[in-house]
Amino acid sequence: MNILMLSSTFPYPPTRGGTQVRTFNLLKYLSQRHSITLVTQRESDVTDAEVAELRDCVDHLAIFERPPDYATTGILKKIQRFSKFLQQGTPPSVLNRYSVEMQTWIDNWVEAGKCDVITCEHSVNEIYVRSHFSKQLKTIVNIHSSVYATCRNQLSTGISENSLRDKINLPLLRRYEQNYCAKFSAIVATTEEDKIQLQEFNPNSEITVIPNGVDLVSFPNRTTDPGGHRLIFIGAMDNLANIDAVCFFSNEVLPEIQKLYPDATFDIVGSHPVSEVLALAQKPGINVTGRVPSMVEYLHKSTICVVPMRTGFGIKNKTLEAMAAGVPIVASDRGLEGLAVDGASHPLRALRANKPTEYITAISQLFEHPHLRSELSHKGRQLVETEFTWDIAGKSYEQVCLKRD
Repeated sequence: MNILMLSSTFPYPPTRGGTQVRTFNLLKYLSQRHSITLVTQRESDVTDAEVAELRDCVDHLAIFERPPDYATTGILKKIQRFSKFLQQGTPPSVLNRYSVEMQTWIDNWVEAGKCDVITCEHSVNEIYVRSHFSKQLKTIVNIHSSVYATCRNQLSTGISENSLRDKINLPLLRRYEQNYCAKFSAIVATTEEDKIQLQEFNPNSEITVIPNGVDLVSFPNRTTDPGGHRLIFIGAMDNLANIDAVCFFSNEVLPEIQKLYPDATFDIVGSHPVSEVLALAQKPGINVTGRVPSMVEYLHKSTICVVPMRTGFGIKNKTLEAMAAGVPIVASDRGLEGLAVDGASHPLRALRANKPTEYITAISQLFEHPHLRSELSHKGRQLVETEFTWDIAGKSYEQVCLKRD
């Protein structure tokens, strides 16, 4: 097949994390048997070497400059953007990445009949798919997480950056998600929870759940348990959900852990730490690294990986990567979404915690019992190997692409 993949986020290298990991690995799998044309945008920090390396992975690469970020402009522009959202139904976060040049290129490519399938990698790219495209070819939107469900969750957990704005936006996001999903022949979600949410909006849509995966070569299983009292969190540190997670853990959980284990440390490992995260390094035992050459090296040195997410939907790469590396997990319901890790019908593969007291109990259990760490390490790695590799995800994605409407 000739597949046109749309990703306004430059999906290389996958070590950048975020949406890049899923997009790149699905692209890599599909490119083994199909002709891939990738349309993307170049950020200011993308190097010529990275462009060349990505070009080697696809048959055709079309790169556009990212439009100037108008999210930082004054109050008048913000009012104009909101009015547009109200009238046209497209959120500012989507319009922010919209390129007229990129749209023209896509229109011409589709009209010339150069592709059999078009995939939007992340819902933000839905804007480039015209309603009539689905009459000519298969159109797929790969929704990394529901924007409506995410906004609703941020409001309910009280971590919204601007609750008044989000309360106004919530019904608009519901309408937006419902409308754009209707344009596509097929919808892909990362978890059953997101599928249920999207099915409610679009009862007649074909929705397939394809979880994220892990590159098992990049995240090898650790050979030894380092012991000690070293905690770690991994993830992009300019992401709202990650910022909330590390601030919550550093302020409400870690001090109590350190009363029990005075030498306990907490490594916050990930790119682009914002000032709020950098400030945490002033607290005893906290190390904020910024971007590191090898995430897995930090994981292998850690006693436990914590994933104290209070918002953010979809399967978390950070949880899967830590499991693949053989690091025992203590995580929230959000951090474990889409993963069968406990309960009567599943072996214990991670410890669940949502309240500070639950984190303290779970972490203490693991600090005190090496055999429990060993069990979670083994079972977590086993789960990833059997259910969450990119080959498994890629095969499922290929089936969605091949399926005739």
